[in-house]
Amino acid sequence: MKYDEAMALYGSDKPDTRFEMLLQDVKAVVKGVDFKVFSEAPAVKAIVVKGAADNYSRKDIDKMTEVAKQYGAKGLAWVKVVNGELNGSVAKFLTGIQENLTRVLGLEDKDLVLFVADTLEVANATLGALRGRIAKELGLIDNDKFNFLWVVDWPMFEWSEEEGRYMSAHHPFTLPDRDSAKKLKYYKNDLQSCSKEKGSILERIYAVAYDIVLNGYELGGGSLRIYKKDLQECMFKALGFSAEEANDQFGFLLEAMDYGFPPHGGLAIGLDRFVMLLAGEDNIREVIAFPKNNKATDPMTQAPSTVALKQLEELSLQVEEDETSKTN
Repeated sequence: MKYDEAMALYGSDKPDTRFEMLLQDVKAVVKGVDFKVFSEAPAVKAIVVKGAADNYSRKDIDKMTEVAKQYGAKGLAWVKVVNGELNGSVAKFLTGIQENLTRVLGLEDKDLVLFVADTLEVANATLGALRGRIAKELGLIDNDKFNFLWVVDWPMFEWSEEEGRYMSAHHPFTLPDRDSAKKLKYYKNDLQSCSKEKGSILERIYAVAYDIVLNGYELGGGSLRIYKKDLQECMFKALGFSAEEANDQFGFLLEAMDYGFPPHGGLAIGLDRFVMLLAGEDNIREVIAFPKNNKATDPMTQAPSTVALKQLEELSLQVEEDETSKTN
């Protein structure tokens, strides 16, 4: 599954495919409604909780709204289908498009519809989190299933509002796919300016990166690496480095590439997490030999503990006593 598809349909880069309740884009359906929250939002997406209208009271939905806010959403709009009519917080704004909305979302009696109107990133993340939460509450997940999948074609760059430029989504040594490599080379003279322009060509550059996912958990991930100097130089330009800056910080790497790098890559698996899922546990600490508690202490070995002075001297280390510990 491609990364963009995972985010669009599941709201997660590690989708749990054991149940439906996919995210749906309704921006085109609601664009003409007299409700600015919908009509002026960059994205409007929804999930339909089939037959669950009676399972969630107004108080329950208020709790979900607080969860939504944790993911950056300003709020959570909702309607219920009751006897063929829409009831709920935004129902009065949707009467004119009820027929079209019903057709697009495949609505039936007793369905609950949750909407998030925000940036695409916030809408996806919020509804993805609510999707997983609701599925657990309603028992929609078959715990006997093991749904493996590869998530591929990851974005090479992501925009940082704080930095005001594109940053590496993974790291600057990940190999771009063939089409993306061609774009980077074609636009190589403009890459530095593109790095500070949101929505530029860098938004559509993809990496040969991959994650293996099981039941909504990332089991492992990896990528192929850049092994040609000209492409690595393009990557540094795209991240805003001048030739001098790139050489100052990564000259050893660029020089080594003159002698020839073999194509290379890898994959790292989290065995502890895999064992957790095989054992049917929800917490990774249940399958770790010496798990730490919430104070970062190992109850079995009592680590961390006081180190002998001789050991510290052998390592040329000195321990300073915390002033706050004296008062306690």
